[in-house]
Amino acid sequence: MSLPAVDTLSATLKNTFGYASFRPLQREIMEETLAGRDVLALLPTGGGKSLCYQLPAIVRAGLTVVISPLIALMKDQVDSLLQNGVKAAYLNSSLTDDESKDTWRQLFRGEIKVLYLSPERLLVEGMLDTLEQLKLEFVAVDEAHCISSWGHDFRPEYRALKAVRARFPHVPMLGLTASATERVRHDIVEMLELKNPRTFVASFNRPNLSYRIVPRLSPIKQILEILEGYRDESGIIYCLSRARTESVAADLVKKGINAEAYHAGLPAEERNRRQERFVKDETQVMVATIAFGMGIDKPDVRFVIHHDLPKNIESYYQETGRAGRDGLPSECVMLYTSSDAAKLRVFIDQLTDPLEREISSRQLSRLLQFAEGSECRRVSLLNYFGEVYKDESGEPALVCGACDNCLTPRQEVDATEVAQKLISCVLRIKKHSGFSVGLNHIVDVLLGAQVEKIKKWGHDTLSTYGAGKGKTKAEWLYFARELVTAGLLSINHDHFNVVDVTSEGLTALKDKRTIRLRAPLGTSGLSVDKRKEQRRHLGAVDFDEEIFTKLRSWRAGVAREKGIPAYMVFSDATLQAVASKKPRRYSDLRGVSGIGEKKLELYGEAIIELLEST
Repeated sequence: MSLPAVDTLSATLKNTFGYASFRPLQREIMEETLAGRDVLALLPTGGGKSLCYQLPAIVRAGLTVVISPLIALMKDQVDSLLQNGVKAAYLNSSLTDDESKDTWRQLFRGEIKVLYLSPERLLVEGMLDTLEQLKLEFVAVDEAHCISSWGHDFRPEYRALKAVRARFPHVPMLGLTASATERVRHDIVEMLELKNPRTFVASFNRPNLSYRIVPRLSPIKQILEILEGYRDESGIIYCLSRARTESVAADLVKKGINAEAYHAGLPAEERNRRQERFVKDETQVMVATIAFGMGIDKPDVRFVIHHDLPKNIESYYQETGRAGRDGLPSECVMLYTSSDAAKLRVFIDQLTDPLEREISSRQLSRLLQFAEGSECRRVSLLNYFGEVYKDESGEPALVCGACDNCLTPRQEVDATEVAQKLISCVLRIKKHSGFSVGLNHIVDVLLGAQVEKIKKWGHDTLSTYGAGKGKTKAEWLYFARELVTAGLLSINHDHFNVVDVTSEGLTALKDKRTIRLRAPLGTSGLSVDKRKEQRRHLGAVDFDEEIFTKLRSWRAGVAREKGIPAYMVFSDATLQAVASKKPRRYSDLRGVSGIGEKKLELYGEAIIELLEST
């Protein structure tokens, strides 16, 4: 297919979706795929991945097929497209026979522009044959990281997608994901058999999100304090176990919070009901395991709380990324305790696959460095994905001004004695045994633990054995990781996470240098002034609160009448833009981001009437 003029894409963007400009890399991705080339695109959650195949599908003559892993995700995207006047459909087990037949009729009449399928449905007998008859022009694989065993959400059924390339060698393919390391990116290209793909990697930075990590002390009390700032707004609380989701949800309900639990142990119908209630704002807070999230396209989640430690940084990034997809300021809080790390280590040690055990151990080590670290959370998070954080002027920066470590920097303490004991212990172990060990073993030696490996290797004979009994294991592990951050110790993430002393660490020990390290995580919340500073850094805009409240109330009524989520009528961002600009004429609404021609036709007069009465 010949490449449409950029103006055609821009006009379609404005008329159909109501946006005046593309987000970073969207247009470039669209142009490449429309020119018939394969593309791998890494765009952050909320970065507009779906538009990269939805908008080109409108200008294409034939059919676009989207591979999506979850029924709920398909339904959300199809409903949103229909609201914008785009003919879209899905084929999955949620359809009745009559609904399925009607969809097939529309497909064969050429009325459907975008068809959503799961990997399993795409590969059922006869489906690829049928797609050959339907003038298939483009295939988009959403959540493409699912294809890699090194990804955080590996799904074996994704591996079978290479059959699509074998059957349709000349149909361009687009692999999309919100987070993928270099290794995962390589797997996506190889497994999908992408041909010389153009790779686009947008910034992993989510500028509207704040990150805060605090010790988990009284979790329900801490959660309630966070919820004080979000009385009528949606949020997700992630927990590690099914039982924990139930207990936290029950405790919140007792405190008057409209909360529900969600986990894989619930019957499928009940999970779907609870998810739908959350999406439609009938439930304010969803307390969930990681089973909840990928299928959620809800853009107005204002906060994400991790009650427990996530599995790894990729999971943390994905889960926090479910907040603020509409671009408005949103908060991500982790309640941290080292006991969670201990539980995860036990689980990892029980893994039978050596490679899986190595990957999981390495990922946990990096996560703990991030959680306990004292550098800017945003800088640290981006660094994990190989990106340097840059300020508004485009210059590399070490502070974002909106995370806990930037807003309330931790005080430094004299850690000379602690550092000397740790460095000495590492050196003595290596000298005695001829090999390096991991952090947990080093700390066990300092604490004088009765551990089999310590006795087996003779580490109970070292002078540092039992030299650290004045501190807890959690404290020793914290300061050890701080020494890694300070460059005095190093962790070899490619070789069992073993610890060594750096040349700088050797010099510091030899010279008896005074060593100051950041104190452990603080327990205090943010003051009112700090919260104002935070929101300014996150891009908050001024708008008329009274008008915004009335618009939300009107939107809720429209959504109930249509039986759709409120955000499918308009996003909070669009309503805030209306409440800021206060347009008085129908035609002025065309200048508001998120109001396309179809929605202007449906809701324009009602909005103007509401504004006139205010």
